[in-house]
Parts: sequence; C-alpha cells; structure tokens
Amino acid sequence: MAPLAVNLILGWWLVAASRAQQLPRPSLSLHPSQGVPLGDNITLRCHLPRLAAWVWLYREGGWFYSKGKGKEQDVAEFSFVSTKREHADRYWCQYRVSWSEEASEKSDPVELVLTDLRYPPSSISLHPEQHVGTGTNVTIRCWNKDYGAAFLLHKDGSSDPLQRQESSGGDTATFTLFGVTPAYSGTYRCSYRLWRYAFMSSPLGDSVMLEVTPTAAPPGAADSSHGNLVVAVVGGCTAAFVFILVLIIFFLLSARRRRTQRDESPGAPPKKPEATEFQLCPQVPSSDSEGLTYLELQAVTPSTQPPSSPAATQPSVIYTEVAVGGRH
Repeated sequence: MAPLAVNLILGWWLVAASRAQQLPRPSLSLHPSQGVPLGDNITLRCHLPRLAAWVWLYREGGWFYSKGKGKEQDVAEFSFVSTKREHADRYWCQYRVSWSEEASEKSDPVELVLTDLRYPPSSISLHPEQHVGTGTNVTIRCWNKDYGAAFLLHKDGSSDPLQRQESSGGDTATFTLFGVTPAYSGTYRCSYRLWRYAFMSSPLGDSVMLEVTPTAAPPGAADSSHGNLVVAVVGGCTAAFVFILVLIIFFLLSARRRRTQRDESPGAPPKKPEATEFQLCPQVPSSDSEGLTYLELQAVTPSTQPPSSPAATQPSVIYTEVAVGGRH
C-alpha cells in the first residue's frame, strides 16, 4: 500500500510541475516607474502572456494581494492610493488560467522606491569639466550631510540607476565612467537611500552636464591603417605558402622512406643477377626432322670463390651443329 501511495504522490507532483512549466512567466512594471513621492499614488501592472482568470501580487515583506474577475484578462493592475513607508518594498506577480489548477512561475522582481522629500538632495561634481574627448575617464563625486546612505547615479532619460555604491565614510561616493564615448553625453544626478529604509530614497540632487566630443584621427592614421592591412595580408599569404611547401616536402620524404623500407624487407623478390655465366655441357644430342643435332646450354651461376690457378683451368669445349644422314 505504501509504495502505491508514494507513486501516486510522485505522479501528481510531476503532472503539477509539468503544468506549471507550460505556463509562461508574467512580467511586472511600475507606473510611474521612479521618483514617486511618499503619499502619492502608484500602480503595479502584471502583464500576462495569456488570458488568466486569477492573478496574485506578492510583497517581500510577507503579504500578498489577489485579484480575480468574471472575464479573463491579459493585464492585472494593483494600485496603492496615498503610499506609505510600508508600501516601499520588492514585488512579484503570478497567475493561473481557468483550465488549470496550477499557477505559473513568479515574475522577475521590481522595486517600489518612494521618495521622501524631507531629506535634502545630495550635491554632485564632475572631473574633468563638462567637455571631454572620446576615451577619457570621467569621475563623478556625490555627497550629502552624513546621513549614512547608499548612493545611486542617475542619467536623465534612463529609468534605472546607472551605478550604485556604498558611501565611503558615510557621506561621499565616487563614480567613474571609463573610456567615455559620445553615448555618455547627458545630464547626471545623484540620490541616496537610507540605511534603515532600503527602498526609501532622497530626491534627485543637483545636476552636471557631460559632453563627449569625438576625437579626430591624427594625420596619416588612415594611410598607416591601410599599410598595416597590406602587411598583414602579405604576411598571411607568405605563411600559407611556406606551410604548403613544408607539407609537400614532408609527403615526398615519407613516400621515399616507405619505398626504401619495402625494397629492404625480407619478403621482397631477389634482385636479378647482373651477369650469368653459361657453360656448354655435353648432353645427349637430339635431332629434329631435318637431321640437325642441338646441344643444351646449362646456366651456371658465377661462383663467389676465387678463381683457381691457370693450370687447373679446364680447356673449353666447343660444340657445333653436325649434319647426319649425308645431308650438307
């Protein structure tokens, strides 16, 4: 009985996980997106990839809102009227469609940051000054009256802060923009967040203007670049030619080595003798139909022994054709 119950539970869990994976993840956004003063209204919108019958909004602090309507929808809105400190937090949303009992995965989190106008804005400075050339490193310094905060660097036209840095000594932060380009041109400001309230921010402070001008290429730079390209192409072709030549030599040497090894192997056929000594030996003469007698020649392989003395040399015997039967 126990194994059956375990199998049923495991099967139900797998089905539930499969259904959850089939539902695309929603997305959550803030309206307005930033700079909402404490006490103003704000709306969180959960964008659904498909029509949903029920939507939940979760807060990191532990509570959540739920919203369901008679007809399915692709966007669900959660509004806070007259925001308070406890509304400033991190949020997610989740949904469930009508035909499924399982919910989708949660969306990526968004931070609801409220601006407390009671805190003074931070000051800001820029070094070098307003106009710089491409590739210059620019330093932006922000400070306040020792509120012990984390500083954020903002650029006008960007919804999210560019950089965040913990203050050094409690009242100062330094941001560095490395190798700036014309895209860095714009207006920059700073804000800071309090240690006790991570999602409560000061108002944006004073601004500085950064203008990045393209640096003109030095005279002759184009010719130098063209010359470098030609040298690179010629060098590449030369290297390729040398590589191919080395490969050809290597294959020729390998073929020659294989041919030499094959000739010197034990199973190779014996070389043809340079010379063969023929000795005329007397044999029983045979005659053909015309009465001519032929003598047999016997091949004798030259001896490797040194020749004997001239006295021991046998006289040569010469045989010739002999006509028999009275024919000439």
